Amino acid sequence: MAAAVAPLTLSVLWHGLTIPLSRMLFSVSIGLFVGTLIEALQWTRGVAKIAQPLVRLGRLKDVAGASFSLAFFSGAAANTMLSDAYERGEISKREVMLSNLFNSLPTYFLHLPTLFFIAAPFIGPAAALYVSLTVAAAFLRTLAIILLGRFTLPPLPKGCVACLLGEDKRFNWRNALEKTWKRFKRRLPRMIFYTIPIYVLFFFLKRWGAFDAMEDYMAHHVAFLSWLPPQAMGIIAFHLAAETTAGYAAAGALVATGGLTTKQLVLALLVGNILSSPVRAVRHQFPYYAGIFKPALALNLIISNQAMRASSIALITLCYALWG
Repeated sequence: MAAAVAPLTLSVLWHGLTIPLSRMLFSVSIGLFVGTLIEALQWTRGVAKIAQPLVRLGRLKDVAGASFSLAFFSGAAANTMLSDAYERGEISKREVMLSNLFNSLPTYFLHLPTLFFIAAPFIGPAAALYVSLTVAAAFLRTLAIILLGRFTLPPLPKGCVACLLGEDKRFNWRNALEKTWKRFKRRLPRMIFYTIPIYVLFFFLKRWGAFDAMEDYMAHHVAFLSWLPPQAMGIIAFHLAAETTAGYAAAGALVATGGLTTKQLVLALLVGNILSSPVRAVRHQFPYYAGIFKPALALNLIISNQAMRASSIALITLCYALWG
């Protein structure tokens, strides 16, 4: 028999919904601005200096190394460099595939500040753990590509990766702040659009006993995810149905109500990440990739990227589930 639900009074709505939601929206806004500013500050320029030894280790050509370094600042520019080199016959299709996969690490680092500062207000300390695990998966992919290149590509003569990148432009704070504010105004409405209705929905779902019903359903129909609590299914569902922010908003609502442990929350986010990425990649990335590479090659690149991405995150998820 379901437990009696407390009356829905103005006090309950104020203290249980309005105040926590307002606090979350404020934190998310601050986090989004800080993350976007760090992106605009080009914090990854120092990290890009590690490109050349990794490129030589993986036996990739200099243009691949230059593309890797450029990907820390612009994924589109990095892919355009690879496409132009392929069209000129300077690199083979296999080298394009490996180089594009190799660029997944800098591409991930490019948006890492925003990822963390968006997730942190929603899920608190769990954000650091979740982001750390996804970073570990990115490094795992890079290691796999270096090894694959090492054993499948011929040795190369010495070259100059930095020569292909151009001069380091002098940093301008005004330009960085203008870019930050422009991106912030574009991203904030979309985030609020997902956060408010999802938080309100989860507030009422918990009151109405929806998670108890989901638990009963999972026991009979979702055996392959039965190791996750029913509350986690909401996070996964929003990852599949909407933007990543929706999954964070769902997770934040559950954190606020004490519905999940930190480990269960992180596992739910990782599973949602794995299941949602392929569909989102085809929906959002294919038009972008097809504008740079030929459609057939663009599709191959997307499939390869998502297969390796899902595999690496799945392995990290398994390790965390068993030993975390």
